[in-house]
Amino acid sequence: QVQLVESGGGLVQPGGSLRLSCKASGFRVDYYAIGWFRQAPGKEREGVSCLTNDGSEYYGESVKGRFAISRDNAKSTVYLQMNSLKPEDTAVYYCATALLGACSGIREYPYWGQGTQVTVTV
Repeated sequence: QVQLVESGGGLVQPGGSLRLSCKASGFRVDYYAIGWFRQAPGKEREGVSCLTNDGSEYYGESVKGRFAISRDNAKSTVYLQMNSLKPEDTAVYYCATALLGACSGIREYPYWGQGTQVTVTV
């Protein structure tokens, strides 16, 4: 049974950092790509970052140079390190997998976590 559980969200000031975790079960995180997505109030869900099975990393334009995705195979966990956070990063962050080796379009992900709230405010 595929399951994804996010954690690590919270309240942070602009310029601060957070590290989100996505704990996976039911499959091997080094076999399949895992993506991070976010949805702000009143906006559509958007892709943030993705890590393929061979270790290739992809980032949305708005987070390039500030966010970093990584993986700990032994812990079956994918991380999203978020630095230099801005108020516009405020959203619920989700991890997801399509059980494919490569990253996919958002509509191709059938397996999602419950999300973790990130709020960036003074």
